[in-house]
Amino acid sequence: MPATSLNTHLSSIKAQDIELGTIDIATFGANVDGMYIYRNTTDDAEFMSINRITNGLYKVIADYYPIVVGRPSIGKNGKGVIVVDPDNLCMPDIADLSVKLPAEHFFETRNYKNGDTVKFFNLRKFFRESGISALPEATFSRDHSAAIFRLIHFKDSPYVVLYISLPHVIFDGTAAVALFNNWAECTRNLDNPEYKLQNPPVNDRKVVKDYFDTVTAIEPPHTKHFKDLGAESLVKVPPGAIAALLLAAPDIPAFEEQHLLHFTAEKLEQLRQDVDKAQTTNLALAALLTKTVLQANIQTFNSMPTWSYVMFPYDCRHRTEVPMTYSGNLSFSAIAPLESQTVLDGSYKEIARVIKEHCSKVSSEYAKSLIYTVENEIGVLFQAGISLCNSPDTSYVGISNVRYMPMHLIDFGYGGPDILSSAYFIREGMQRIYSNKQDGGIDLFINVKDDLFEYLKKSDELLEYADVIF
Repeated sequence: MPATSLNTHLSSIKAQDIELGTIDIATFGANVDGMYIYRNTTDDAEFMSINRITNGLYKVIADYYPIVVGRPSIGKNGKGVIVVDPDNLCMPDIADLSVKLPAEHFFETRNYKNGDTVKFFNLRKFFRESGISALPEATFSRDHSAAIFRLIHFKDSPYVVLYISLPHVIFDGTAAVALFNNWAECTRNLDNPEYKLQNPPVNDRKVVKDYFDTVTAIEPPHTKHFKDLGAESLVKVPPGAIAALLLAAPDIPAFEEQHLLHFTAEKLEQLRQDVDKAQTTNLALAALLTKTVLQANIQTFNSMPTWSYVMFPYDCRHRTEVPMTYSGNLSFSAIAPLESQTVLDGSYKEIARVIKEHCSKVSSEYAKSLIYTVENEIGVLFQAGISLCNSPDTSYVGISNVRYMPMHLIDFGYGGPDILSSAYFIREGMQRIYSNKQDGGIDLFINVKDDLFEYLKKSDELLEYADVIF
C-alpha cells in the first residue's frame, strides 16, 4: 500500500500512554488469533483485496484502536502501559500469500445422513503440503510484529483465508472479535470518509478499576486448592514489581498437535439428553470430555493421575457493569479440581453436576479475588500453569467456548466467512468450541499430544456423539 495512503489514516494518531489492567498484563506472551475462510461468490476481481482490507484496518486503528500500534513499557508508577508514539509506531505486519494448490486440497469433507455436506480446513495438512510451514505469531520481541495479518490465496479456487494474530495483553477474545467486526465495518464504508462505527469500543481501562473498587473479593475454591499444592512457595514478588515481572515474560509458543472433532446439532442434543437434560449442552460436553480424556491419559502414561482439572474461561462483562463494548481483557477462569478416581467411577450426570458446582462460581466477587491473586500471590498463577496439563500426575480439559462470538458476521463487503477454523493456540489440554454454520453443529479443536489423541479417538463413548475430522 502506498505510504501516502497509510499516512492519511495514521497521521491523526496522538501520543498517549494507555495503562494496562492487572488482567491485561497477566496474559502477556499469549495471543488471540483466528482463521476466517471466505468464498468468492461474485465476479469481483478485487474480492478481499489487500489494499482495501489494509485501508480499513488502518482507519479503524487510527480512529478507534491506537493501542494496536503501541509498545509495552513500565510507567512511572510501576504499572504496565502501552506507549503510542506517533514517531515510532509499531506497524502491523500485513502480507499477501499465494499457494500453488486449490484450497479444496486442504478441506476435509463429511456427508451426513440428513443431507448436509460439511467442509473443514485441515491446518496440519496445510502446513505440511502448502509450501507454508508456519504462520508468524504476534510478538513484541520483534519490531513491527505485534499485529499479524495474512491473506492467503489459492490456485484456481474461490476461497481466501484471512489469518490474524494479536497480543492477548491488549484484547481478550470478545474484544478481538469486536475489533474484527469493526474493522470489517470500516472497510465496507471506506467510500464515506465521515463514517463512524455504530457501536464504537470503550477503550478506557479505568472503567474496570472503577467497577472493581466497589466489589468485595471472595476467594474461589480453586485458589485454595493451588495454595494447598504449594503455590505460595513458588514465587514471591513485591506487588509493585508484578508488572515488570509479567511484561518480561517470554512468548508462549502455540501448541502444534491440534485435532478436530465435529458434533452435529442432533448429536449434541442427544448428548445433553443422555447425560442430564436438566443441564446445559456445555456441561454435558465437559462431562464427556473430562472422563474420556482422563481414560486416554491413563492409557498414555500407564498410571492414574491424582487430579483431573476442568477449566472454563468466562467473560465478566456479563456479570459486571462494565460495558459489553469494553476493548480490553475482562475474561477470568473458573476451575474445577476433581479427584481422578471420582471422575473414573462417576456417571456423566454426576461429573456434570460436580463441574457445575465449581465452574458456575463466576461472580464479580470471585473475579476481584483473582485480580488480587495476580497482584499479591503470583505463585498461585504459576502453580496453576504447572498443574493444568495432561501428565502422569494430572488430566486436563480447558474449554474455551467461542461459538457465541459473532465471527460469522465479519463481513468486509462480500458476506461473512463460510468456514471458521482455528490457528494453533497455546497450551496443551486447551480446547475451543466454534459454531459451524454449515450444519448448525459445533467444531471442537483439541490441543493434546498425538499419542494421547490416538487413544481418545478410539473411545466408543466419544465416538457415539463426535466425528473425528483430523
